[in-house]
Amino acid sequence: MANKKLTRILSIDGGGIRGILPGQIMVAIEKKIQEKTNNPEARLADYFDLMAGTSTGGILCCIYLTPGADGRPKFTAEDAVNLYLENGEDIFSKKFFSLGITDEKYPSKPIEEALEKYLGDVKLSEMLKECLITSYDIERGTPHFFKSGKAKEIEGYDFLMREVARSTSAAPTYFEPNMATSMAGVKYALIDGGVYINNPTLSAYAAARQLDFGPDKQHPSAAEMMLVSIGTGSSKDSYSYDKAKGWGAIGWIKPLIDIMMKGVAQTVNYQLHQIFDAVGKPDQYIRIEPQLVHAESSMDNAKEENLTNLKADGTESALNHEAEIDKVVDMLIENN
Repeated sequence: MANKKLTRILSIDGGGIRGILPGQIMVAIEKKIQEKTNNPEARLADYFDLMAGTSTGGILCCIYLTPGADGRPKFTAEDAVNLYLENGEDIFSKKFFSLGITDEKYPSKPIEEALEKYLGDVKLSEMLKECLITSYDIERGTPHFFKSGKAKEIEGYDFLMREVARSTSAAPTYFEPNMATSMAGVKYALIDGGVYINNPTLSAYAAARQLDFGPDKQHPSAAEMMLVSIGTGSSKDSYSYDKAKGWGAIGWIKPLIDIMMKGVAQTVNYQLHQIFDAVGKPDQYIRIEPQLVHAESSMDNAKEENLTNLKADGTESALNHEAEIDKVVDMLIENN
C-alpha cells in the first residue's frame, strides 16, 4: 500500500437549481489544482477515476467528463456552473409555470435545449473517465444506472449523454419522465434518480469495488480509495407536528420530497463514515455540505436574485471549507 495510488471518486447529490452550490465547490477545487500544479489547463476529469451523480449532480458530472474535439475535457468547472446561471431562468420559467396538480410544473423543451447545447451528440461510451449516473425506470420498476464502462462494452447500455442528463434530472412534479432510447434502439421511461438515491455516494463506492481502473487499481477496497462527496445545501426547512398532522396527500408532496432527499443524504453519509472508519482510513472519505445562507432552498427558484445568491453561497461555502478542499486537492494530486 505504501506506493499504491488511491482510486479517486467524486459523488454529487441531486438538488435542482441548487446544483450551483456544489458547482462552486468544484470550481474552487479545480482552481486549486491548477494553482498547485502550475497548470492552467488542468481539469477535474484529469484527477478523478470515477464520477457519480444524481439529478443536478449527474448533469455536473456529465459536463465535467465530456470530451472536446482534441480529446481533452471540453468544459471547465466554471462552464458547468454557467449552464445553470445562463439557462436556469428559461428551464424554470414562470412564463410556462403550471400549478403541477394535473401536469408537470415546467415544459421539458428548455432543459433539453440546454443539455443539447452542452452535450451535443456525445455518447456515454465516450466519457473521459468512468461515470455512474442514476435514474429510475418507471415501466420496469427498477433503478437504472448509466455506467460508461458498460456502455463501452455493450451497445445496449450506451446512450447519448444528453439523454442520460435529461433522465437523471426528470424530477416528478417538475418535469415529465424521459423516454430514453439506447444505441441498440431499446426504450426506457426514466425519472430522476433522486426518488430513491439522492446521494449516490454509496452506489459510487459499490461500483468502484467492481471496476478495474488500471495498474494497481483493480477492484479497490475502501482502504484503497479516496471518496469526495458533495451535497447541494441542506434545506433549512423543518416541519412542526401541529402543522403536519393536518396535511393530506397534496400537503405532504413538497415536505416529503425534502425529507426524502435529506434523509437519504444523511443516512448514506453515516454509512460511508462507518465503512472508512472500519478500515482505519477515516480521512479518505470527505463529505462537504454547502450552506444556504442568502439563497432560498427551493429546487426551482431560478429568479435572477436567487441565482446570484446561490453562486455567492457556493463561493462562501468553498471559503468556509477551505481546509477540506486543500486536503482534497493535495490527495488528488498525490494520487495522480
